[in-house]
Amino acid sequence: MIVKIIVSAIIIGIVTEISRRFPSYGGIIAALPLVSLLSIIWLYVQGEENTTLSKFALGVLCGFPATAVLLIIVYLALKKSVPLFISIGLGIGGWMIILFVQDIIIKNVRTYFFN
Repeated sequence: MIVKIIVSAIIIGIVTEISRRFPSYGGIIAALPLVSLLSIIWLYVQGEENTTLSKFALGVLCGFPATAVLLIIVYLALKKSVPLFISIGLGIGGWMIILFVQDIIIKNVRTYFFN
């Protein structure tokens, strides 16, 4: 557990330092699925089966549209000089709404096409 925390903290620190010096490159690096990949690696190291890793990867993929909406909202709010934490709050609100709508759509599609 300690090794996971240390490795993860080092990666976050490196990305943060790059972002401070080169914001655009830091953003590109931060957009890499580092947390997802680290999580998959840690699950694998802990002995999880490929089916679990596959389900995790699918879950991450399903969360992508909501995450994209969150980042778009934060970007637009900051561009309009909305304070950071309010921008993040608005982004999280949009993220939650998209996840809720996405869940309803997925349930209806499953019911309509697979039952």
